[in-house]
Amino acid sequence: MNKKFLVSSLVSVLLLSSTSSVFAHPGRTDASGGHTCWTNCAKWGLEYGEYHYHNGGKSSSSSSSTKSSKSSSSKSSKSSTSKSTKPKDSKPKYTQSNLKVLINVKKVDFTNKSLQYEGNNLVPLRDITEALKATFAYYPESGTISITKDKHKVTLTLGSKKVFYNGSSSTLSVAPKVINGITYIPVQAIKGLVATMEFDSNNNTLNITI
Repeated sequence: MNKKFLVSSLVSVLLLSSTSSVFAHPGRTDASGGHTCWTNCAKWGLEYGEYHYHNGGKSSSSSSSTKSSKSSSSKSSKSSTSKSTKPKDSKPKYTQSNLKVLINVKKVDFTNKSLQYEGNNLVPLRDITEALKATFAYYPESGTISITKDKHKVTLTLGSKKVFYNGSSSTLSVAPKVINGITYIPVQAIKGLVATMEFDSNNNTLNITI
């Protein structure tokens, strides 16, 4: 009876010492009550470099996994909330204009209808220059348009509001534009050919004298 009691007591002591050794081996603890094992780790049932607590607290591995799961969930929530609707089309909307153009009292029959953008009328380059009996040249490398009549010259650039009248710069209300393969210029640029323009709002008619 005494032998059995002695054996069971020894087994109990060994079990207690092995379970508590992980949490009670010597070493200085930090403010959190734990530290990283660097020496004799296997002796205490630890891995080299494992952070652990002496008072039975949670290990760093569990806390790091919790942090990683939190971060992954926060990232997924951010990615889901960051999805936004497609931006609206910011391209300028050009609409057909019913503008009537008269040059020296003669109506101009445009092959392509004039357009309007933000209250500005644009006319087809080829049609208006032919009606004015002017000539034009287009330089695709620079996007420059040159319109000449007699000694007068107008120089424009696609996409730019800057215009030159016989070398003197000015600013247009809207830039020349290529739309559906047709080059349009603002009708106001014609004044550079020393033309006078009068707009009849009642009949939506532009009278050009040159």
